[in-house]
Amino acid sequence: MDKDLLDAGYRVYTGEKIDVYFNTAICKHSGNCVRGNAKLFNLKRKPWIIPDEVDVETVINVIDTCPSGALKYRHN
Repeated sequence: MDKDLLDAGYRVYTGEKIDVYFNTAICKHSGNCVRGNAKLFNLKRKPWIIPDEVDVETVINVIDTCPSGALKYRHN
């Protein structure tokens, strides 16, 4: 886990190979995440982010489309 991101208000969603971090306070709700991959990001489930639902490359590609920086990732 990345202590700096946690200290900055991000919440971690842990996967086997990659962790996804989300900060609701800076999210601009562009919807790129949900439209980018509904298996990875699904607002109708808890937790709404499950990194292991898709391959690592998909996680990276979708998160890289986040315009606000509310989503980050770290390889395990």
